[in-house]
Amino acid sequence: MLLCFPTLLFCQINPINFEPSAFGSNWNWTVFENDNNPPLEIVNNPSVSGLNTSSTVAKFTAKKNGQPWAGCESEHGFDLGSFSFDSSNCIVKIMVFKNKISDVGVKFVDPSSAAQPEIKLSNTVINQWEELTFDFSSRIGVFPVVKDQIVIFPDFDLNGRIDDQIIFFDNITFNPYDGFTPVTISWECINNICESQNNNSGTFSDSLSCANLCLQNSTHSFENLFNDDKKIIKKIDLLGRESINNNFIFYIYEDGKVDKKIIIK
Repeated sequence: MLLCFPTLLFCQINPINFEPSAFGSNWNWTVFENDNNPPLEIVNNPSVSGLNTSSTVAKFTAKKNGQPWAGCESEHGFDLGSFSFDSSNCIVKIMVFKNKISDVGVKFVDPSSAAQPEIKLSNTVINQWEELTFDFSSRIGVFPVVKDQIVIFPDFDLNGRIDDQIIFFDNITFNPYDGFTPVTISWECINNICESQNNNSGTFSDSLSCANLCLQNSTHSFENLFNDDKKIIKKIDLLGRESINNNFIFYIYEDGKVDKKIIIK
């Protein structure tokens, strides 16, 4: 579907789903602040089940020595098309598949490279597809009004990375906002899953803190797509840092399994 707004003479691409000959797959994506900047790849879906049954998706390799805000951006004036946010398109959704909990950032830029700050939201599950919803309703009518570029930060991790991270993303859509649906302002860990409450009754005001608690209280089996042998490859804390003196330690094995250990001193 191609959304157009004739009264503004702008057109906006929707959805961006990376399928062959569809939007996103043949765009001139540029990777930035990512060490040697390996290009964005269009690959087969690593998990064609459940939420995302698409055949092809985008693959971003966040390098260990890359910046926390390493990302990729479409080409000005050619890929996304020019548009302005209004009530018909200000809810932006993106599906992600990650093997760690960290923020995903999205922002939009005008032809002169002016932009409002990115909006960040953490995934709450690992090794399965999850749809994240970014509310840009507060940006309606805010400078810069006309956008022509999308920027994705797949692993916006200010704690740094202990190794390269592979993130898949897909199905970027622009959706209407009815003006009545309450914006998510709290989160709660329910049955080891971080769920938005759409009210102020949740324990957490941000999804990243909630997801970390859920991870702490569970014994997830991390499905590593590339390893087979049962051997410890690293020990990390809740934030993914190598742990030495930490009460909560995750032992990660080459076969993708994770053991959580609580050290009582």
